[in-house]
Amino acid sequence: MITRTIGILLVLAALIAAGVEIYDWRTTGTYKPLSTGEIWYKTHRASLNGAQAATQRYLAPWLWDPPMVWLLRQPAWAVAGVPGILLLLIGLSRRKKRRKGAVRFPHDD
Repeated sequence: MITRTIGILLVLAALIAAGVEIYDWRTTGTYKPLSTGEIWYKTHRASLNGAQAATQRYLAPWLWDPPMVWLLRQPAWAVAGVPGILLLLIGLSRRKKRRKGAVRFPHDD
């Protein structure tokens, strides 16, 4: 249940990001992908700076640059959409497994 809920929220976030990109493209005439880092920076730059400092200081500096920097440069619709779809697929497969083991009655069909 929670897997599907998070998956749905991520897919919705990806659709919103894609919608913003399409809207900007239609109004300006040029396509500019909206990066994940750009959204994070515009939303709450202090947490972005804090995440960078914490990752580099307490985990490992190499975790921030290049892997996290690469991820933050990717289009937001892809960063949210890919895990969202994967979580939805996992949720569906779990749901099917639970239904297989359930007792079925003739009037349930």
